[in-house]
Amino acid sequence: MSLKDKLLSSHIVFQDSLDSDSPIYDLRGEAIKTFEAEGFPTKKDEAWKYTSLNSILKENYNIFPSKDAPLDFNDIKQYFLNDLDTYKIVFVDGTFNAHLSSTTHDGIDVCTLNSALTKPKYKQIIDVYFNKIAKEESLTSLNTAFAKEGAYIYIPKGKVADKPIQIIHFATGAEGASMLQPRSLIIAEENSEVQIVERHQSLTDKRILTNAVTEVYAGKRAMIDYYKIQNDRLEASLIDNTEIEQHRESVVSLHTFSLGGNITRNNLNYYQKGEHINSILKGVTIIEGKQHVDHNTLVHHIEPNCESHQDYKGIFADSATGVFNGKVVVEKEAQKTNAYQSNNNILIDDKATINSKPQLEIFADDVRCSHGCTIGQLDESALFYLQSRGIAQKEARALLMYAFANTVLSSVKIPQLKQRITKLIANKIGVNIGFDI
Repeated sequence: MSLKDKLLSSHIVFQDSLDSDSPIYDLRGEAIKTFEAEGFPTKKDEAWKYTSLNSILKENYNIFPSKDAPLDFNDIKQYFLNDLDTYKIVFVDGTFNAHLSSTTHDGIDVCTLNSALTKPKYKQIIDVYFNKIAKEESLTSLNTAFAKEGAYIYIPKGKVADKPIQIIHFATGAEGASMLQPRSLIIAEENSEVQIVERHQSLTDKRILTNAVTEVYAGKRAMIDYYKIQNDRLEASLIDNTEIEQHRESVVSLHTFSLGGNITRNNLNYYQKGEHINSILKGVTIIEGKQHVDHNTLVHHIEPNCESHQDYKGIFADSATGVFNGKVVVEKEAQKTNAYQSNNNILIDDKATINSKPQLEIFADDVRCSHGCTIGQLDESALFYLQSRGIAQKEARALLMYAFANTVLSSVKIPQLKQRITKLIANKIGVNIGFDI
């Protein structure tokens, strides 16, 4: 049985187990029909031209892991920001783990989507926000069809989250290869602020496939600072769909650090619905072996006087493959738009590959829009200069690679997270330089 057929038959059982009064019961039924019609994307689809899922779709995944896999905190504490006081929403094999979590309803809501879907007091918010911006395409619809658990974050008007929020998904492989489909909803109303750090982490050598969807709403003058850490095992693959809707004078910044995993696909879409909006998209990719990372971005400028800034850096070694497919759309009404897009890459080895496709679609005539892409190797003259000053070749190469990625790191606003990412990058490069941050 193919994975598609297994998902379709599993959905019948899943839907029958749910309360028919659920606010999204009918929505799930419509979503599975969309997935059934479209199936998994292939390289024949333009947006997936350079990324094939064939190798990970052949696995016989467990769709509904049911065992309660206990975790020793000492074995997983390295994946938390323990030197920072945070709220935590932790899932183990797709199930909320209250023991490892620290949630709140004190002025803000930091809890689980399942709670929001099943408790009447959240129904109005679910009706207004859930699945309103997620695209009706195959993988997003598949996630909607099985939507049950994930993070729910609601920051009311004028509230500032008093500490950052960590969202961590662990996969234990207790029941073999597993497919997980977390669904998250993040709402920051007018004049609110929040910082979020998200991580998907496999703890097993079993195959793990995660198809995640996150919807993010930023109200007027809201500020959202969002970080995604993707440093998983070689047996884990991630398809991460993030949909962001912004309103007047809001600022949403999203940093993606793709440092590990088998196949990683990031679909990141921004929709600007108001004036004086700022959308910030930044990413660092450092991979090796046969790892594959694909960044597919969209910033849709709909109203005038808005900005967007994209800065993605990639370092690829061995036979690793990188993809950057970034699009900026500026509608006719979006005059005075300032859109910047940059994708710069370093190929360490001859067999490494990068496919870069920056795109601008501009229908307005009073804009400042630019895009650019560079693909090359380390600067030999700079390398020689460092070596001539007594720095060993390995450390000199590492310094150049760190300097290359530092424009992204410099905008990380959480010092403890910046230090953590710096150490991860140092480990990927293979040296212990003791960076001054």
